Amino acid sequence: MATAIPLSFTSSLQKFKEICAIRSFQRSDRHERIMEGLNITDEMLNANSVTRQLTDQISLAKAFVVIAKESNNLQFAWELSAQIRNSQSLLSNAATRRTPLTTRESETAVRDMALLLYQAQQLHYDSATMIMRLKAKIQALEEQMSAVNEKSSKYGQIAAEEVPKSLYCLGVRLTTEWFGNINLQRNYERKQMEVKLIDNGLYHFCVFSDNILATSVVVNSTALNSKNPDVVVFHLVTDEINYAAMKAWFALNSFRGVTVEIQKFEDFTCRGDGRTPIKFRNPKYLYMLNHLRFYIPEVFPALKKVAFLDDDVVVQKDLSGLFSIDLNEPLSPAWHVLGLGYTNVDPQLIEKGAVLHFSGNSKIGMEKYKPLWEKYVTYNHPLLQQCNFH
Repeated sequence: MATAIPLSFTSSLQKFKEICAIRSFQRSDRHERIMEGLNITDEMLNANSVTRQLTDQISLAKAFVVIAKESNNLQFAWELSAQIRNSQSLLSNAATRRTPLTTRESETAVRDMALLLYQAQQLHYDSATMIMRLKAKIQALEEQMSAVNEKSSKYGQIAAEEVPKSLYCLGVRLTTEWFGNINLQRNYERKQMEVKLIDNGLYHFCVFSDNILATSVVVNSTALNSKNPDVVVFHLVTDEINYAAMKAWFALNSFRGVTVEIQKFEDFTCRGDGRTPIKFRNPKYLYMLNHLRFYIPEVFPALKKVAFLDDDVVVQKDLSGLFSIDLNEPLSPAWHVLGLGYTNVDPQLIEKGAVLHFSGNSKIGMEKYKPLWEKYVTYNHPLLQQCNFH
């Protein structure tokens, strides 16, 4: 679901650009219809024309009205608007009777408007100041539009992915919550413990995924089955599209004291061959997050041991023993049960397995194994309910 660019941004920008083009003065449609029957060409070309003088005053006054409102000088803006209406009334009457305005009948209106325009100059509403203010306003609006366009592009990319509606909904709601809630961002920052992230005395795990809920299940199942969750550190790497949503989810939820760090793939500058940056641009054939596992030592250079977990696993036992294993010794495969997304698996293996891997085309869709995964999903969470997870 792409975010629409607010109409107020576009209309405001167009409005100010029109004002900056001082010479392209525009009259209201009503005034133009009244003036249709009067040939004012000669009079407007005449430097001494009262009609031309009033018209120029009105156009300049309209610009000053905008500046006065921007400066929160509402009283002065009201006075200018009232005088604009008075001058427009004189022009309309002249057009209706089809005779030019005389100096005598317009003298008061011209003088009153001139006094207001002089006052505007004293308030630094002169043309040079006005143009500088308008340019600054235009720049600010363009920057806001750029930011909105960037968010819109990200939402569009999320929408383009072939993901279930509920998961897409969760991503959008979390992204919106992140950008709109400064307290949530602060809560995330408070949870970041820099010392723990590089402490080799702790148990470090990494997950590379763009699936928020699946990643949450990995972290939650590890935390719930850990003997000491406060010494467990998860390093999550996602893509830029899901970066804000992932941070929002782990800022909103607690996992028994487990430390969670979230990074985005696009920020990495590590190199695979010493020269070529690790960048995989075609996810259809070479999904970058899947291949990042081959560069774990470069991604986490300060850590001596990091256990990699796929985002389609469920942890059933404490995994701290992994970090005391001699890597030169063969590792028993009993702790890792594969194939829960392919076919039937021996129930005894499932019961004893430390990690259940829902590998295969069916993933967690196989009904008889789905409860093993769902027990680590907090379906009563308001956001999951809003996005129809069940």
